[in-house]
Amino acid sequence: MATYLYKLGRFAFRRRRYVALVWVALLALAGFGASSAATATASSFSIPGTEAQKAFDLLGQRFPGTSADGATARVVFKAPSGEKMTSAPNKDEIKTVEKELSAGSSQIASVKDPYKAKAVSKDGSTVYVQVTYKVSSMELTDKSKDALQDTADKAQHNGYTVEIGGDALQAMPETGSGEIIGVVLAAIVLIVTFGSLIAAGLPLLTALIGVGIGVSTITALANVLDLGNTTSTLAMMIGLAVGIDYALFIVSRYRAELAEGREPQEAAGRAVGTAGSAVVFAGLTVVIALVGLAVVNIPMLSKMGFAAAGTVVIAVLIALTLIPALLGFAGKRVVGRKARKNPPVPGAEVKANGGTRWARVVLRRPLLVLLVGVIGLGAIAIPAASLEMGLPDDGAQPTNTTQRRAYDLLSDGFGPGFNGPLTAVTDVKGISGGTGAVDEVRQKISKLDGVVSVGPAFYNKAHDTATITVIPKDRPSSVKTEDLVHSIRDAGAEVKSETGATVLVTGATAMNIDFSQKMNDALVPYLALVVGLAFLLLMLVFRSVLVPLKAALGFLLSVVAALGAVVAVFQWGWLGSLFGVQQTGPIMSMMPIFMVGVVFGLAMDYEVFLVTRMREAYVHGETPGQAIVTGFKHGARVVTAAAVIMIAVFSGFIGASDSMIKMIGFGLAIAVFFDAFVVRMAIVPAVLALLGKRAWWLPRWLDRALPNVDVEGEGLNKHIEAQAQRELIDA
Repeated sequence: MATYLYKLGRFAFRRRRYVALVWVALLALAGFGASSAATATASSFSIPGTEAQKAFDLLGQRFPGTSADGATARVVFKAPSGEKMTSAPNKDEIKTVEKELSAGSSQIASVKDPYKAKAVSKDGSTVYVQVTYKVSSMELTDKSKDALQDTADKAQHNGYTVEIGGDALQAMPETGSGEIIGVVLAAIVLIVTFGSLIAAGLPLLTALIGVGIGVSTITALANVLDLGNTTSTLAMMIGLAVGIDYALFIVSRYRAELAEGREPQEAAGRAVGTAGSAVVFAGLTVVIALVGLAVVNIPMLSKMGFAAAGTVVIAVLIALTLIPALLGFAGKRVVGRKARKNPPVPGAEVKANGGTRWARVVLRRPLLVLLVGVIGLGAIAIPAASLEMGLPDDGAQPTNTTQRRAYDLLSDGFGPGFNGPLTAVTDVKGISGGTGAVDEVRQKISKLDGVVSVGPAFYNKAHDTATITVIPKDRPSSVKTEDLVHSIRDAGAEVKSETGATVLVTGATAMNIDFSQKMNDALVPYLALVVGLAFLLLMLVFRSVLVPLKAALGFLLSVVAALGAVVAVFQWGWLGSLFGVQQTGPIMSMMPIFMVGVVFGLAMDYEVFLVTRMREAYVHGETPGQAIVTGFKHGARVVTAAAVIMIAVFSGFIGASDSMIKMIGFGLAIAVFFDAFVVRMAIVPAVLALLGKRAWWLPRWLDRALPNVDVEGEGLNKHIEAQAQRELIDA
């Protein structure tokens, strides 16, 4: 592989104008496709195989035209001090509001009278008007949203406290400022690392080109493949991360080859042949992690994984072709002006850098470093044992949002469970005495612990399906509410055995619970698939059994420690005010799998780049200890810069107002910190130092069975030497 990539790098360097033109043309083509494509609508969200989804589908069949997936709004009114919403003038005001709401948008399906729907608090101070739309929240027009907000504002001027809950006013979190901050910090780190504006600009330029092509392609295909307008978020985050990393690795190796006295074209070829091999395998591990999200069997998540994997493939191709092409334009200017004036003498002793000094410190006390690293991360990981997963509700929104204030008003007036009603769907089709079965369901549910009220049964036209609204005692994201959902399902199983009627529980709260359970069930298979395939891949790269095993175990340690930190901050509230956490609660159910997928890819990037340099030195005759020092001498600065850049990019999202984005930003930033600076920079060299030559052990039968991909460039060196001899003979 190294020989092939060497030839590719030299070709791209020589034909730099054509290569650059091809990538610019691809960017323009993708941009044209994105600009001419129809605006993406909301991607259909489904959780195949779950009870909540089955009930949701049944409602769509038996209650046609009710817009089961339509947006909802709860316009909550609180009377002025000393007044009741049940007084005649206030009732008249609510009637007026109902008419304005109905006339305000053609997308509205229904507006319920709160007095008929019993949506009045016991003390009479609070009522809410339930508004249901024909379309999802992502398909609501600005006109519909403005009409809803204007009606609420007008009522507020009349002395009422009016807030709007539900998902009708839900907006996509604005994360653009976080991305800009991340890119600016990345630029600063690259300038400090390379000491050259050109060298710093190349990784940023190529990463932005790759992300531009990837995201534009996703936008162009959004309607055709039902990708929705959220699929590009993960692709943008991962594409930017790996795009900078891969370019950074190759530019750094190119500068090192120039320092050895090689001509630019030869340096570009060798950089792509050696560091490029590491990039290919690092990219493959990321692709495995992202494509593996399909194991969860949630279409939206699978599409996000495939889209992000496609962006990673683009980043790898750009690193192997566009980077050497741009290096051809830059030549030796990628080296700082000071270094160009005083170039290092090839073969002369180079002053020890920070990476060299740190590696020597670890080699002197490997056991101590290992124990400190493992015990430290183990202690931080302890809170992960108390992990509670769920999806945040409006109670996790910032206190300055109308959704959060509406949530609080409903909690105060009706109880916290009112924010997460459950819907029990009873299917009595083909069953004699179906009404009696539905009544039995109501009675059984009303006797369960944690139930505040059970509404009347509403039948469809065929009278073969009934829905019952159940109000829990606790808030939607609480463990007690989750227990209640399971209790209702157990009661439904009893009814089925007695009458044959099928009882299914759905609603936003039940859907969130089932989603969390599905993510939890998929975690172990996902880990086994991703870590297992990556283990085989790394065994192929390093020609070792223990090095991939150490890489996988180190990654698991850093991810569990990061989850522990997330639990401590977002679930327990430790240092919550420092990170703007206004409401503690369960950890987003996607978080563990999301962190495994993203962090695993980045961790293997650092592992491959750092350890392949050690492997290269060991294969070329250095002792295990010397190889560790050599690997850190050439790789520590680059890996440190890459990690700092990623931490900066992810930390930019911590300032987002949305709690989910904030949690993702914090979790990924802390996970990269643990993995890069504790695992890769401390635990990895300590383990390799303790193992010595045994680190590179591979059974002979396995060595013969595995193909030799020549990541360390041994075959490349033989190819170059043979080529040089042929040139001498020809001369």
